[in-house]
Amino acid sequence: MTRHGQQVIIPTSRQVASSRIMGENKANGIKADEKVRLVKQVNVFDCVALVIGVIIGSGIFVSPKGILENTGSVGWALMVWVLCGLFTFVGALCYAELGASIDKSGGDYTYLRMLRPILGFLRVWTMILAVRTVPWTVLAITAARNITASLIDADCDVEKKAATQILAACILACIIFVNCWSVKLSRQLQIIFTIAKFLGLMIIIVGGMWALSQGHTDSFQNAFDSSEVKWVQFPKAFYSGLFAYSGWQYLPQVTEEIVNPGRNIPLSITLSVAIVMVIFMLTNVAYFAVMSPFELLASDAVALTFGQRVLGGWWWIMPVAVACSCIGSINGGIFGTARMFFVASREGQLPDILGMIHVNRKTPLPAAAFALPICFIMLISDDVFAMINYLSFSRWLFVATTVATVPYFRWKYPDIERPFKVPLILPILFTLCAVVLVMTSIISATYEFIVGLAITLAGIPVYLVCVWWEDKPKEITTASKSVTKFLQKLFFVVPQEVKTYKSTL
Repeated sequence: MTRHGQQVIIPTSRQVASSRIMGENKANGIKADEKVRLVKQVNVFDCVALVIGVIIGSGIFVSPKGILENTGSVGWALMVWVLCGLFTFVGALCYAELGASIDKSGGDYTYLRMLRPILGFLRVWTMILAVRTVPWTVLAITAARNITASLIDADCDVEKKAATQILAACILACIIFVNCWSVKLSRQLQIIFTIAKFLGLMIIIVGGMWALSQGHTDSFQNAFDSSEVKWVQFPKAFYSGLFAYSGWQYLPQVTEEIVNPGRNIPLSITLSVAIVMVIFMLTNVAYFAVMSPFELLASDAVALTFGQRVLGGWWWIMPVAVACSCIGSINGGIFGTARMFFVASREGQLPDILGMIHVNRKTPLPAAAFALPICFIMLISDDVFAMINYLSFSRWLFVATTVATVPYFRWKYPDIERPFKVPLILPILFTLCAVVLVMTSIISATYEFIVGLAITLAGIPVYLVCVWWEDKPKEITTASKSVTKFLQKLFFVVPQEVKTYKSTL
């Protein structure tokens, strides 16, 4: 691994393949004379589709059971959904200020690196190991299970498991290929899947409202009955709710490709989270209108049970909607996280090859493809879900630290133009609440906390050897340059030729 100033640069795009560039750039809607860089082409509609598409994954189909199980009351379960939504909205506002005022991509990696370089590295380190790659793997498995649910006999466990793993691998490979191939195509795919999952949830909501109009309100009788409330397990209920809302942090990861980010990031984040809050609440009300609390807790697939109750022979629409929801969330996650890997490489904290762009297609191809082998390894592991538990605390610790940079940057960099500002009380309250979540995870899941802390701290020696240690032996730097040059030729990529941000921070 080399520092930023030691990148290997092969001949520029015009010297390599000018005729190919003209033809392929025209097909992708890119000017033929445009230099190699990530192009500003993500508009407000794309931003809204990205945020909504990432948030609405499998959580809304999984978390209702977990929240009800850990609250013991329909009323308090719905209250947890409201509180998690408000908490998410406050965090989204804080990220909106950071994204609007700092014009670098990378999201929380960039903000943490501005605070301390090692914090940025540890953030990307945990994301590579599990925080991003594991959820994509789980979403791919969930999508595959829903697709195969009606195609393979439920008794064929071995056959179904193999088919699920193969299909999940194909889903991941196809989505990553699209993100490597074309920014425009990945944007269009995100919009399509966002619309598909929105329609699926609308079917649930309309079905629930119809049930309510027919007088099916038994689940809401004595909704706040305190005799069944499990106060001790409320933190677990909040974790389930926040899992469903996760993904609101993604938009600032693509700042340099957003048209007018100072306006569009705050507008898109606030609008998207508000829409998701309304959809989630209506969906949960619909669940309880059709199913009793006991039936919901007994169901292993809430959406499937709902579909069988309401849609009859059209029940298969629900598994398809869940699959589309998961695939759209994977696509949005890869789109954003690839930019984080790209920026981390550009800052000298990941291998140089990850900070390069395909000459013709203007995509961060190596950064987008980087996660594929890791996800494939996760697919064959039986401990994939355990990794989520191990690093949940670190995710919230980094999110809390990122939000805490809002008041710190106000003091440290008062001259930064801030098109959007939040009241300082909001990042303070959010940080305190996030710290409480981290503390409860230490108390309620001590073993997972210790393992997760060990995984996170293991990134420190990696940082010292690969990033902080600049004067490496000549043999190492020569070998690194040779590998980088070979991969450049293999992937047909070069470093960006135009600086796409103004910030000097």
